Amino acid sequence: MKTVGIVGGTGFTGKYITALLLKKGYAVVVFTRNARLKSIIPNLTYAMWDATHRTCDTEALKTIDVAIHLAGAGIADKRWTDERKQEILDSRVKSTEFLVNQLQLHAPFCKTFIAASAIGFYGADKHPGHPFTEEAGAYPDFLGDTCKKWEEASAEASSFLRTVILRFGIVLGKESGAFPQLAAPMNFGVMPILGSGDQIVSWIHVADIANMVLFAIEHETVKGIYNAVAPNPVTHKELMKTIARLKGGFKIPAPAPSFLLQIMLGELSIEVLKSCTVSAAKIEAVGFKFEFPVIETAVKAILAQKEA
Repeated sequence: MKTVGIVGGTGFTGKYITALLLKKGYAVVVFTRNARLKSIIPNLTYAMWDATHRTCDTEALKTIDVAIHLAGAGIADKRWTDERKQEILDSRVKSTEFLVNQLQLHAPFCKTFIAASAIGFYGADKHPGHPFTEEAGAYPDFLGDTCKKWEEASAEASSFLRTVILRFGIVLGKESGAFPQLAAPMNFGVMPILGSGDQIVSWIHVADIANMVLFAIEHETVKGIYNAVAPNPVTHKELMKTIARLKGGFKIPAPAPSFLLQIMLGELSIEVLKSCTVSAAKIEAVGFKFEFPVIETAVKAILAQKEA
């Protein structure tokens, strides 16, 4: 039985990945600052991890065959003050540097490193109809620079581990991420449209994130950078209309003008209003099959899960 160590395993995507790996017969060690957590689930354990204080359970590291790094402060959780931007950067770059160092020193059986990044790497669409591929350069803004430094820290592992970097799109799922925030006003008959609504959203169902991580673990020819997005991006307006239609009932469109979002969110509004079309061709070319390639089936699955 292979053992997978996950940093960030208590978060939204981490829980999905952990559940899938356990189902597929892997043992999982979740590295967390709350190492006092006790598991009643077979083959699931918790171990200490605190990159800020440079603390890690090195004995647990000795048991793992695969390392997954998902940790990082939430991009959209708070307004982007200078302090918050530094926290977002440090929580990704410094924690990755620390993990890669610890893997090299204390994980002799680990052969694979899978690290998260984000499509914020790319910036806004430059040429309509031409999606961003993995070969594009980093956009020179806060998120582009953050993702570039984050990926550079992850790539240091490639000198001694098979390294896979996944650039996450907008992750949609039941419990957290963008979907509950977008869908919540519809419970009151309101369908918000942010800005023009024409901005492209490159999304992915959280189950396909978990499937992609499993695919990367089990296919040793997979290495390097891959976009983790569904193959059919949609406009923000199309996403909202799909959620509204599948939820049912009458929904009144409620435009949120760009200038109002800029006042409310500050610099973060750039990301909310940005159109970013990202290609899934590279991961499909190596044989990955999406469970939810189109927004209709993804939203249906999420809403069915909410009602379960």
